[in-house]
Amino acid sequence: MSATYPKAAPSFQSRIGRDARSGFPAVPHRYRLHLTPSCPSSLRIAVTHSLLGLRDVLPVTLLPAVPDASDGGYLALRPLYEASSHLYPGPALAPVLSDGWTGRIVSTHAPDIVQDLTRRFGASGPRLYPEGADARIEEVGRLCEQGINAAAQRAGQYGADAAARGVALAALLRGLGVLERRLASADYLLGERLTAADVQVWVTLVQLDTVHRWHLDAAAVYRITDHPRLWSYARRLAAHPAFGPHLDLDGIARRHHAHCRGQEAAGAAVRIVDWTRCAPSTDTDADADAGADADADAGADAATGTGSGAAVKTIGS
Repeated sequence: MSATYPKAAPSFQSRIGRDARSGFPAVPHRYRLHLTPSCPSSLRIAVTHSLLGLRDVLPVTLLPAVPDASDGGYLALRPLYEASSHLYPGPALAPVLSDGWTGRIVSTHAPDIVQDLTRRFGASGPRLYPEGADARIEEVGRLCEQGINAAAQRAGQYGADAAARGVALAALLRGLGVLERRLASADYLLGERLTAADVQVWVTLVQLDTVHRWHLDAAAVYRITDHPRLWSYARRLAAHPAFGPHLDLDGIARRHHAHCRGQEAAGAAVRIVDWTRCAPSTDTDADADAGADADADAGADAATGTGSGAAVKTIGS
């Protein structure tokens, strides 16, 4: 497998509701996101947060790229986890949506967090969940998780026999082919407007190129690149001020190598996208600018061993 990451168990999955009866009503400045954009789930939330323009409504704390606790979690998040679940046994992982009024965790489940940001706080932003599109967005999400992420991990699994890796690669190419065909007649996955499906697909493509590629042979990577519309779309989104500035390529690499249990293959030398050339300058978006600077500072602390939970930065009020 490409990499082994610690899993949070149990997951916190409360939701932001419409009013006080929900327990967690949508109140500006009450909640906070704790993210590390080197993690794909956090990257997905960070892009959504920027698309919706929530900097002044729901602040973000950025954590180091590589977790700094011995169990694979974050020291800075441990108090939140223990306040939310007495003697919490697992690692304190990002992403986290926390409640400033109670000092507890609302959710660690990225799909729910993305939906709640959009539906409860994003009324003035783009309609990332258009009416009637939920089923199609979920379908794209399953394709990303099962047809691309899981298939790519199996295709690059260290020690697996060639036949099993070949089957997984075929599944991965089928998944990419589905996305390629969708983009033949529209600018985005569900039509002419950007939706939550595009955010998840873009994060999935970043993960495929910056993580999974390292464990595939060169021939496999060249076959992956043979989807020109899809990778052009990935570059186009990377140039968007809500997407590209959140990319922490160095942090992704350090996080991956910290957890990697596989073996580097020839595909590591075949870069699919030059993400640094695609991404806009961070001064095009104040939110993303703060995020990039914060993650760089936090990442430096983590790399030098000084990140003891204090190496975090805050965006927003």
